[in-house]
Order: sequence, then structure tokens, then C-alpha cells
Amino acid sequence: MRVADVPGLPTGVAEYFEGEGIEELYPPQGEAVEKGVTEGANLVASVPTASGKTLVAQLAMLSAIAEDDGDGGFEFGGDGTALYIVPLRALAGEKAAEFEAFERFGLSVGVSTGNYESDGSRLSDNDIVVATSEKVDSLVRNGAGWIDDLSCVVADEVHLVDDDHRGPTLEVTLAKLRQRVSDLQVVALSATIGNADELADWLDAELVDSDWRPIDLRTGVHYGEALHYDDGTQAELSVGSGSQTAAVVADTLKDEGSTLVFVNSRRNAEASARRLSDVTGGTLSPDERERLADVAEEIRGVSDTETSDDLADAVAKGAAFHHAGLAREHRELVEEAFRDRLVKVVSATPTLAAGVNTPSRRVVVRDWQRYDGTAGGMQPLDVLEVHQMFGRAGRPGLDPYGEAVLLANSHDELEELFDRYVYADPEPVRSKLAAEPALRTHVLAAIATGFTTTEDNLHEFLGETLYATQTDDPGRLKSVTRDVLVYLDRNGFVERDGGALRATATGHLVSQLYVDPMSAATIIDGLRDAARAASGGADGTDSGEPEGFQPASEMRAENDLPEDASVDPSPLGLYHLVSRTPDMYELYLRSGDREQYTELAYEREDELLGSTPREEAAEFEDWLSALKTAKLMEDWASELDEDRIAERYDVGPGDIRGKVETAEWLLNAAERLAGELDVAAATAVREARKRVEYGVREELLDLAGVRDVGRKRARRLFNAGVETRADLRNADKSLVLGAVRGREATAERILENVGHPDPGMDGVDADADATPDPDSGSAGASENQANLGDFS
Repeated sequence: MRVADVPGLPTGVAEYFEGEGIEELYPPQGEAVEKGVTEGANLVASVPTASGKTLVAQLAMLSAIAEDDGDGGFEFGGDGTALYIVPLRALAGEKAAEFEAFERFGLSVGVSTGNYESDGSRLSDNDIVVATSEKVDSLVRNGAGWIDDLSCVVADEVHLVDDDHRGPTLEVTLAKLRQRVSDLQVVALSATIGNADELADWLDAELVDSDWRPIDLRTGVHYGEALHYDDGTQAELSVGSGSQTAAVVADTLKDEGSTLVFVNSRRNAEASARRLSDVTGGTLSPDERERLADVAEEIRGVSDTETSDDLADAVAKGAAFHHAGLAREHRELVEEAFRDRLVKVVSATPTLAAGVNTPSRRVVVRDWQRYDGTAGGMQPLDVLEVHQMFGRAGRPGLDPYGEAVLLANSHDELEELFDRYVYADPEPVRSKLAAEPALRTHVLAAIATGFTTTEDNLHEFLGETLYATQTDDPGRLKSVTRDVLVYLDRNGFVERDGGALRATATGHLVSQLYVDPMSAATIIDGLRDAARAASGGADGTDSGEPEGFQPASEMRAENDLPEDASVDPSPLGLYHLVSRTPDMYELYLRSGDREQYTELAYEREDELLGSTPREEAAEFEDWLSALKTAKLMEDWASELDEDRIAERYDVGPGDIRGKVETAEWLLNAAERLAGELDVAAATAVREARKRVEYGVREELLDLAGVRDVGRKRARRLFNAGVETRADLRNADKSLVLGAVRGREATAERILENVGHPDPGMDGVDADADATPDPDSGSAGASENQANLGDFS
């Protein structure tokens, strides 16, 4: 089918696509049009990566927001809005940038992934909105009125409803939107899965289920000295004295191709990239070396950690690693250099296969097993996950073919890999909704937003979910839902009157804050504990703690604290409180950590809030993991060097940033809950939140809050005698220039942001006394600190 023949498109759209070289639709795209995707029909497209799913979405969205021009055609200017839901924040910006091409038609594109408390009112003027499923869920909870104007919603990577963590939110969000907005068109895009027909039945949608790809993809297994392909053919590929992976990469480089190598851990990704850089380094041209040197320098500037240096070293030689421990800027630089074919090989954990646009000539699945803590050992990857990795092979327009290769160490393993992955069909997608952690937040949200007002309404709504259409045991969902209602009632989040349901004021706030109700209950318990401590623990209230636990207030009483002791919760106590919630991913306890953090718990037990398990209790290890996580945050807020934090806790810069972002979000929730509960801890919570946000000690909070200052520059300015915003507003410009190490543009921006009467730097010389010695540090804050206080 020709683009010009697609019905329902507004004037000029077909010509635009033709100008971009898209004159003929791929077969799956043509089938989608034939099944009405540009005429309002719901559609599930289950097709391989790189087979044109995004164009199907664009056709659907552009036709959905158009209106009849009265002459048998269509034009933009209608009242509808198109929503594109992505699974990852990283994808949101990428997709929004793609869709900005349609601004030539007078359309506006918005992207939203951040503040969960926002009602997203600024998005109401956009014609196309890109957001994660979590953000869309929060927009509904916070009353975004423009949701009612939706005409089309696209769910990208919809097979992720199978994901334990994120799947239920996507599932419930789609169910809510369909029930809230009449005649809403739903377009669901998926990798090839085993039960696409079930998703289509759930969404009342037409189905396009195809294995067509625009370029050939050969899959196979390397064993011995040959590649064994799925069509029965073989190709010689000698390993020699190196590894199988290195041999495949070297062979791909001979044909000027790139390689993605999937491994099962961060350490393996880094070690693999280091080894493969020896393979790629000798193939680089002088121009490539020069350009890669620039990329490596940018990478070093992202954070002052060993991880950053290791990545830069590999990139300078044409290789890279990619995993969740990297900072966002790290990952973006690697992805861009790989797409530009400067970086020749990337060793990655499976997260890179989840939709990020990084195709390559060859994909090597080096590790097809990974550690599974619930199973207590190594377990094979799912077929769907491996096929997602396979789908990264072959770039239309750049590669003449794509190849995906598994590695076998024996003939038996060769046969096993063919049977397990090459010839196997992907597993069916199954809903993960019927679990208390998933339902707690969504049941409360449904009640708090007035979406359901009775228990019968609630069960009726949940009966519209994918889980309800798939289950052979409909009673299970009702049973788990009743348990969740009991939990929400006992914790004061909902009130039940017969079959009627109503959210309390606290329940409304918890839903708007977008925290797990169990997180809110934990935080509330800790804040009330702080209030009991402030009143001497003699308020006569029942703590309600389970048998075998000792509230921290009792610890204080037993320790007979003096009357004038500080009763404000400490930053460590608050960091530990939010680290104990299910919304925080705790650090693991390593060998020797239990003894170390048990000792820390005894040393600082008076600061720790809420329930304290006995040492012999099963919960004690998780409690200590939360304490370790809290100690990382305290170190960060005490201005400890980022590289020392990374080394001390065996984490990457991305982990530090992730913990800081989550802590800031949860402490904001704690601050709001403290206000709702009218407890005196709100000021202490606010200070702890600001300190972890900026990564500074108390005396730097005022300075660090100035845009473009952050933790490193705040410390330098403070050491130079500029201690407050007022000082900075009236500071000597030469002193400020010296404190920012002679960077005139930076000094000008800072002075502009603080309201200096004359921020210009013409003719200003840096004060040598204010210029920091790169080998010195002060108050534990060295010049090697990364300015992570600016990242959020």
C-alpha cells in the first residue's frame, strides 16, 4: 500500500512521509491500515523490532487528532489529544524528538516523566503527549482534565504488562482510560509474543500478528569453529587463542559492522568492554580516534568515579559498556556514539534491549542465564527476552542483514540453545495484577479519585483488566482486593460504610503523592514515633507494633535521654525511614556488612524511627539493608566524594543518582504527610530533603539552591567567604570567577540567577586566592566531587 492511499490522514501528511522516503508501507503497516488504524479502530500490532511499529502509531495519532474539513478531507485543528505511553523515561525524550517533526503542521508535542504530584495542566495545550505509564497514572490521580479530551492512546511495548514491577500500572492505566474516555482509540505495540490474540480480545482490538522484517535476520549458535544458523547452514568463524565473543566482534568489524554483546551482570559488561576494546582499538581511523577522544572526555566530565573513567578508557578505543549503574548522561553518550558508528561494540545488560534505539549488525547473547535470588541460583532467560535482544540486530538503511548469535561451549549446549531459543516461540504474556503490592496503590487511587465508590464498583472495574480476562480463578482477584481494602481501612486511608468506599484526607494525599500506601504507612509510623519521642513517649497511645518489635521511642525511654535532648528526627533517621519503604530499592548486604551495620544501629539507635526488629527476626536483615542505604545518603549529604561513595558501597554513579532521586521524592511525601498529620517533624524533614537533593551540609543549603551552583561550587564559594545568596548577590565578581575556576560563562550565569546587579565578566580577572587547589579539599569536600546536586 502506498502512503498516498492511506485514508483519514490530514492534508500534507502523506506528502511529508513521501519526502522522508516512505512511499510504500511495510506489509504489517499496510495490514494495520486495512484494519482501520487510521479510521479509529483499536489495534494490537505484534511485530518484530524494526518492522515499522512507530509509523503505525504516527498514522493512528495524526488521523485521530484531525477533523473533517467539510470537503471530504481532513485537516488539523480538532480538539482531540493523542497520548503515547512509553515504558522508560529514556524513551520518552527519544519519541518526543521524533514527533516534533509534526510541528510543521502547527501541532505541539509535550513530554512528561517527572513530578508525580503535578496535574500536568501545562500539557493541556499539546496535541501529542509522550509520558511513562506511571506518569499517566499520576496525571489521572491528580485530576488532569485534558485526559477527557484524548482521542487516541498508544501503548508502546505493551507486552511489559507481564512485568512484575511496572506491568500492573500499565494494565490498570489502560483499563482506566478506556472506561473514562468513551470512543477512545487504543493502539498497542508489542514485540512478537505467544498470545497477542488475548491482548487484542482484552482491548476489543483488531490484530496484526506478523514476523515480517524489512531486512533479513539470521539467528544461530556459535560452537567450535563455526556459526550454525537456523536454516541449517554453517559459516566458518575461527576462535583461535581468543574468546568466542572477541572472534565474532572481529569478524563483524571486517565487514564494517557493529556488535551488541549481552551479558548477565554489570561487572561482566565492564570486563567484556575492557577486553573487547583491544579488538576494536586497532581498527579505528585517525578521525575516529579523535572524535572518540572527545566523547571520552565528555564521559569523564559526567562523574568523578572509577566507573566513569573505565567507561571513558573503553570508549576511547571504540568499545563501551551499558548498564543501570551508569548515569543517564553516560548512557546517552554511549548510545549516540554507537548509533554514529564511532563505538563499534557495546557490552550491555538486558536493559538495553527494552526499546532503546540501538540496533547493530550483529547481536551476541553471551550469557543466556542470570542469577535469580528467588530461585537461589542461575536461571535461563525467557525466550521473549532473548528474542528482544535478537531484534536489535540489523539496521534498516544501514545494514544489509542482521545476525543474532548465542554462544555454546559443548555440542549438547549447541542443541539446547537451538531448542530453547532459536526454534522456540516466545512465552505468552500474563498479567501480574493479582498481588497485594500491585493492588494497594491502584485500589486506593480508584477510590481517592472517585473512580469507584463502592466495593461492587471496584470489583466491576477490576473485572475489565487483562488479569480478569486471563484467569481461571476469578475469585483470587476478589480475595486479594478484599485483603487490600482491609489494609487500607486499618491504616486510615479509606473508610468503609457497608459496601460504600471513601478515601480519607490522608488517603487522598497518599494517592496524589504516588507512593505505595505501605510506604506511606511506614513513614506515618516513623513520624508519629518522632512525635511520641518529642512528648516523652507518654501520649498514652497504643503503638500498634507487632509482637517482637521494639519501637524506637521505647529505646529512647530505656536510654533515659535528658529532657533537653534534641527531639527533631535526624537526617540519618529520616533517610533510614524512607529506605525501609517498598518504594526504595535497598542496597544489598555484603560479606561483613551485617556486623558493621548492626554496630552502627546500636551506636545511633536513638536516631532511628519506627519499628526496630530484634536481631534474631527474619526482618532484621532488610532493616539493616535500609540502614546501609541510609548511610549512603548521609555520606552524600555530608559532601563525601562521589568516587569514595561508589567505592564504599560498590555502586555506580547511576545508582547514587537513583537513590538520591528516590529519597528526595519520598522525603517530599514525608514532608507533606507531616503537614497533614500536624506533627512537628516537617521542618526537619524539609532540611533532610534539601540536603540529600543538593548533596551538601546544612551550611550550604542556601547557596546550593542557586541554579548552576550545586555542591562543588557552593563549597568553593563558601570557602572563599561567600556564604549566602545575599553574599553572592553582592559578591566581588573576581572572587566568584576564581571560585568557579575561571569559567566566565559559568560565573555570569550564576550571578544572573542570583540577581547580581552587574553579572558581566568583561575585564574581570579571577581572584587567585579564591581559586581552589585541585589537590586540596575542605570539610571532606574535595575538588573531585561530582556536581550531582544539579542533576535533578
